[in-house]
Amino acid sequence: MAEAEDAEDKRTGFIRGLGLLDSTMIVAGSMIGSGIFIVSADISRQVGSPGWLLVVWLVTGLLTLMAALSYGELAAMMPKAGGQYVYLREAFSPMWGFLYGWTLFLVIQTGTIAAVAVGFAKYLGVLWPTVSEKNYIVAPIQLTSGYALSLSTAQLVGVILILLLTWMNTRGLKLGKLVQNVFTTAKTGALLALIVLGVLIGWNHTAVAANFGNFWTPRGSLQDVGHSLTAVSAFGLFVGICVAQTNSLFSADAWNNITFTAGEVKDPKRNIPLSLAFGTFLVITLYLLANVAYLVSLPLETIQTVPNDRVASATADVIFPGLGATLMAVFIMVSTFGCNNGLILSGARAYYAMARDGLFFKSSGLLNEKRVPAWALIIQCVWAALLVLPRVVTGADKVTGAPTYGSLYNDLLTYVISAALIFYILTIAGIFRLRQTRPDAERPYRAFGYPVIPALYIAGAAVILVVLFIYQTAQTWPGLIIILTGVPVYLIWRKVGVPLHDEPAIEPATERAKS
Repeated sequence: MAEAEDAEDKRTGFIRGLGLLDSTMIVAGSMIGSGIFIVSADISRQVGSPGWLLVVWLVTGLLTLMAALSYGELAAMMPKAGGQYVYLREAFSPMWGFLYGWTLFLVIQTGTIAAVAVGFAKYLGVLWPTVSEKNYIVAPIQLTSGYALSLSTAQLVGVILILLLTWMNTRGLKLGKLVQNVFTTAKTGALLALIVLGVLIGWNHTAVAANFGNFWTPRGSLQDVGHSLTAVSAFGLFVGICVAQTNSLFSADAWNNITFTAGEVKDPKRNIPLSLAFGTFLVITLYLLANVAYLVSLPLETIQTVPNDRVASATADVIFPGLGATLMAVFIMVSTFGCNNGLILSGARAYYAMARDGLFFKSSGLLNEKRVPAWALIIQCVWAALLVLPRVVTGADKVTGAPTYGSLYNDLLTYVISAALIFYILTIAGIFRLRQTRPDAERPYRAFGYPVIPALYIAGAAVILVVLFIYQTAQTWPGLIIILTGVPVYLIWRKVGVPLHDEPAIEPATERAKS
C-alpha cells in the first residue's frame, strides 16, 4: 500500500513528510559516523584477541537491537515530537524528562555534533593538508593551566559544517530528508563495498591464519582497563569487554534519534517501530561484517598499533595499495556529513518538545514558515559550534616542550557515555512502569519478547554500568555531575517557564505574513 502524501498536522503544525524509508535512513544515517572506522583498534587493545573483538561487537549489537525493539512500544504509544524526552516525562516525571533533555543539549547531542564535524575536517585534511588542528588561525589562548581556546583551520571547517547543515535544515523537512537519504545510501553502499572488497581482494592468508587459527588467545599490546587489569586474566577480560562497550556502543548510538522526529513521521505508530528495527539491524550487521573484513586483511597486532587507530584506512590500503588513506578520507567525509545532518535534524525536535512544556527557551517551541523548529536548530547550532573551540592541555611536545591539546567535547562525551546508558535503562524500565500505571493505553506495537527482552537489556546495561563506575571512575562519575547540574536548572525553568500547550505552534510573524 502506498504511503500517504506529505500533509500538515493541524494540531502541531508539523509536516508529516517522513515515510518508512526516510525514517530508516535517519536511524542508520545517525548511527554510522566515523567510529566504526577507528574504535576497533582501541577495542582490540582492551580485549586482546580476534574472537573477543567480535564478541564485543556482538554484545553491542544484541543490546542495541533489544533496546530498539523495546523502544518501539513507547514510540507507537506516544508518537509525539521529543521522543525519549516524552517517554521519560510520562513514565516517571517531568524532571526526569528534563534531565535527559538537558544532558542531550549540554553534551550528548551537541558534543557529538561537534565531534563529528571536526572528524569531517580531519579527514578533509588528508586531501587538503591546509586543514589541520595544528594550523591555527587563532593560536591557543590559555584560560587555565588545563584549558585553552583556539581556532584552527580544522575547527573552522567543523564550525562551517555545523552552520551549513543547520541552515539547510531550517529550510524545511524535505531538504533535510533529501540530504539524509542521499548520504546514508552513499555511505551504506561504501561500507558494504569495503566489506566485500576486504574479504575478496584484501584477504591476507597470514592474517587469517594468525587471527582465526588463534582466535581467543590474548596477544599484542594490551591496555590497562582499570585497577591494573588486562585481558590476560579471565576477570580482566570480563572488565575489558565491559569497558570496550564505551567504544562500540558509542559508535552504534543515536539510533533513538528517530523518536525525536515522531511528529513528522507518516503513520508513526507503524513506521517508527519498523524503522528502529530495520535501521539498527542493518547497521549492526554491517558493523560485525566490517570487523570481519578488518580481521581477514590485517593481523590483530597491526590493528592494535595502526597509526591514529585508522583501521579502515589500513584495510583499504591492503585492497588499494597507496590509495587507501585517500579513499577512506572521502568515504568518512561522506559518512560524517550524513551523520551530522541526522543529528542536527533530530536533536532540535527534543528541545522543541521541552519548550512546549515551558522547560526550554520559548522560541524553540515555535515552527517557522517551513514548519520546522528553526530557533531550536539555531540554539543547538550555536552551542555545538562553541563546543568546537575549547581545548584541553594533554601534555607537552617531547621535542619543543610546547603544550599539546585535545578537544573538550571528547572529554565531555567520555563522561556522558555512562549517563546515556542510565537514560536508556530508565527509558526501558518505563515500559514496565507504564504497563502498570496505564494498562489500558493503546499499544499498537508491544515490546518484542516482553518482559524477557527488555529485562535482559536492563540487566546487561546495568552490569556494564557498574563495571564502568568501579573500573573507569575518572571517566564516569563526572557524567553524573553533568546530569545533576540539570536539577537546579529544572527548578528555575519550572518557575519562570511558560508552557505553550494552548498557544499556536507557528511563529506569530509567520502567521501574520499569511493573513
